[in-house]
Amino acid sequence: MSRPIALLSLIVLAFVVFSPPAWGQDEPTPELPPTPQVENAAAPEAGKVQEGTNAEAKTEPAAPEPKEIKEPPTEMPKDIEKIADKVDQSTAAKDTSAGILTPIYMLAEAFSFPLFHWVAFSLMFAGVVSFALQLVIGKLVVMAHLGFSPREIISDAFGLVISVIGLVLTTQAAVENSSFTQSPFLVISASVVGAVFGLLMYFWGQAQEVEAVQGRRAAAELKAKKAK
Repeated sequence: MSRPIALLSLIVLAFVVFSPPAWGQDEPTPELPPTPQVENAAAPEAGKVQEGTNAEAKTEPAAPEPKEIKEPPTEMPKDIEKIADKVDQSTAAKDTSAGILTPIYMLAEAFSFPLFHWVAFSLMFAGVVSFALQLVIGKLVVMAHLGFSPREIISDAFGLVISVIGLVLTTQAAVENSSFTQSPFLVISASVVGAVFGLLMYFWGQAQEVEAVQGRRAAAELKAKKAK
């Protein structure tokens, strides 16, 4: 009876050793079928967001309209405009205008080369330097000699305005008709020559004004002596 029990015990022991326990293994999770992707799922949400945005856009207050800025009138008065229209339609006025402008056009075409614009630029630059110095420093020197002449001030201011306008027009003509402005050497050299010539003209004009003050003073003293 002991031998069958021992044999049975050996069989059970071998079964336990060579087969892993069932309770030590995790139960396999059953594989779930893939969930179908819903393509139009975001469509309702997008529609809601768009509707919300449109609603917000509709509820936003409208921007205020810009106010009209009143600019100063640039047109000529009606009376002058009527006269100008009559003159423009006149054949005699057209012939007169052509007679004035034609020689100028011919000279402009003949002088459309860099050297002419170099000379013109130098002269206009000299005028700007000379009249500007005469208006500022020259008049202080004259006042130091107890002299003052409104006519000289007006004359120098007029010369300065003409020189500035001439410098601008010369530069515009040079840009359109020659290569003067495209050469830094020509522009710089013309400016230097014009500045030097303008300084010489300033000292000359200042000396003349001082001499004029001294002459007026001498004439006044001589007149006073004769009066005595």
